[in-house]
Amino acid sequence: MNYTLISCVVVYLLGTLAIGVWAGTRVKNTSDFAVAGRSLPLIMVVTTTFATWFGAETVMGIPARFVQGGLNAIVEDPFGAGTCLILVGMFFAVRLYRLNLLTIGDYYRKRFGKGIEIFCSIAIILSYLGWVAAQITALGLVFSVLTNGAMSEAAGMIVGTLAVLIYVVAGGFLAVAITDFIQMIVLVVGLSIIAYFAADLAGGADKVLAMASQKHLWKLLPPPTFHDVIFFIGAAVTMMLGSIPQQDVFQRVMSAKNAPTARAGAMIGGASYILFAFVPMFIVASAVLVLGDSGVALVQNDYQRLLPTFIMTKMPLVMQILFFGALLSAIKSTSSATLLAPSTSFVENVLKHLRPGMSDRQQLFAVRTTIVIFAALVLTYAIVMNGTSIYELVSNAYQVTLVAAFVPLAMGMYWKRATTQGAVASIGAGLVVWVGFFPQVSSLGAQVPPQLAGLLAALVGMVAGSLAPQRIANRIEI
Repeated sequence: MNYTLISCVVVYLLGTLAIGVWAGTRVKNTSDFAVAGRSLPLIMVVTTTFATWFGAETVMGIPARFVQGGLNAIVEDPFGAGTCLILVGMFFAVRLYRLNLLTIGDYYRKRFGKGIEIFCSIAIILSYLGWVAAQITALGLVFSVLTNGAMSEAAGMIVGTLAVLIYVVAGGFLAVAITDFIQMIVLVVGLSIIAYFAADLAGGADKVLAMASQKHLWKLLPPPTFHDVIFFIGAAVTMMLGSIPQQDVFQRVMSAKNAPTARAGAMIGGASYILFAFVPMFIVASAVLVLGDSGVALVQNDYQRLLPTFIMTKMPLVMQILFFGALLSAIKSTSSATLLAPSTSFVENVLKHLRPGMSDRQQLFAVRTTIVIFAALVLTYAIVMNGTSIYELVSNAYQVTLVAAFVPLAMGMYWKRATTQGAVASIGAGLVVWVGFFPQVSSLGAQVPPQLAGLLAALVGMVAGSLAPQRIANRIEI
């Protein structure tokens, strides 16, 4: 067990906790806690947007899938995920910013009414289970590797959750934004240096790139068959569109100091995410060359351990410190954002209807309490689901928002004839068809991706429901 490495990691964790406590002294109301008082400059909007996306799956999940199946295997993330942020900047950021809302659920209430607000908010909240669980799972793996197995993955999950929970509860989004800024510097610098050393160990970057070309890893487009193309599209749109109606994305838009900053921050953050995601892919490709047969075996049997194993066995202590600093930065930045977002949505869009008349102080206390409860639920879910791949936990999280929340948001914003009745029909049709296409329910799921079928059904439901004779009162267009 390397006590120097562990000590450096502990000091780093304590530093982020101190930042959270300090940020907590600057939180005066719910707006400060949830969206940092709408005051962040462009650089911080970019870093916190980039940081939210660059999580455990980007460092450990995406690279291993890349060396297994090439770019075609990772169209969902990073390509779909990064494009989501670009689309948010292009089509949604300015319009949402000008509405001056606290949560994405507030939009559904103003456009379609309280019922749609509550239902879409619950769908959004549930979607975070898988995403946060992926980060918690990765934290458990990191602490287990750091201690050479002395700490179990379950114990590592508990320690990691507490480390993130303290500074999020104390400082809210301001603490998240500040730590994201610091953590992204550590991540970008750390992984870039490690990539240079990994290439040297592999005999040069040209050999790594040649190996990728030889194995056809640069191939992005699927074979020209209906089945392959339709599943390729289904994977692409899952995070590309399913991530748009998410509270963490909305928080980053609303935290900007003005509308142009919100637009530019999302677009730059998305493009940066796609480009920098190639760095851990390059490192893992180098690891496969260096480790040889043992690396191939890890890719096939326990791919999430490939990168940590490579760093711990083939690189000096300085590189190990840089790697785990970068990895913890990626995981903590994503998990902190994804703990805060659903908790804010629950209090603002569900609890306030059950307990109307709460003061701002009571609301702030409720958000903090909800964060703790949600963290406990996610920790339990992560321990129960231990063994499920990090990449799958993330990708499955967005299907529910894709089929239930995306169409009402997009059509409500860009189609004047969209109605509350149409939103109800869209949600109902999207969910029913999505579930109906599950492989466990029907053989249709083997022919068409359930999330793509649900998305198309949601679109048809919105159009048909809005154009049909109205039986549900409509809200005023915003």
